Amino acid sequence: MASAALELMGFFLGLLGMLGTLVSTVLPYWKISAHIGSNIVTAVANMRGLWMECVYQSTGAFQCETYNSMLALPADLQASRALMVISIVLSVLAIAVAVLGMQCTLCLEGSGAVKSRVAGAGGGLFLAAGFLALIPVAWTTHEVVQTFYRPNLPSSMKYELGECLYVGLASALVSMLGGGLLCVSCCDEQNGGRGRRHGGGYPYPVGGGMLGAGARTTSQTYRNPTLQAGGINIASRGATLVRSASGSSQGAPGAQGAKKPTAAGYDITGYV
Repeated sequence: MASAALELMGFFLGLLGMLGTLVSTVLPYWKISAHIGSNIVTAVANMRGLWMECVYQSTGAFQCETYNSMLALPADLQASRALMVISIVLSVLAIAVAVLGMQCTLCLEGSGAVKSRVAGAGGGLFLAAGFLALIPVAWTTHEVVQTFYRPNLPSSMKYELGECLYVGLASALVSMLGGGLLCVSCCDEQNGGRGRRHGGGYPYPVGGGMLGAGARTTSQTYRNPTLQAGGINIASRGATLVRSASGSSQGAPGAQGAKKPTAAGYDITGYV
């Protein structure tokens, strides 16, 4: 149950991270014009994103224009586009793979080890997607901060951090957290979760091969609790076996000097 809860939490966190990454990729609020120094006119606000540049006026007019040429864009902007798109694609693949490997689904039923590995692979894809989304967000944040504190740059060319940078950072961290939880649930399954293995000696009783009647009765009762539920008298049955074995040994001719027999033949399965 613990691994199933971890899988569900990791899956929903990864899904939330993918949605946040998609929102931060599409919206243009990566850079917002800074109203400082001589640029104190707040009637117009400029916003720049990965795909378009927008202008917002105090009258309520909002106009956006996409970039005309992709090859004419700076190299960092092109790399940011590619990384964000790859991150979204990896998140979609991670969701599909995680659904196949989660315990609450019926896919790959009957193969617990393979199912857990598939869930772990989905978690790894979520980790990769979050890491790829974190790179352009951190890169753009560093560029905006360095440009803002450059003294020889006019105030009209300085920008501040936009809302999409905060959303992208949170989404990347959430995706990585969800992927980590999926991987942890896979490791928990291998250490005793869905694929739990029985201890050494199962289903055979623990101990030596020749046991007394009392120890045999205890072992049978422990290994086969249905005998207790069925109302069978285990102690009387064990005593009957011992008496029959003793009577046969005394009645046989030429049995003098032989070793004293122990309980009846030991059944290696632990059941009578």
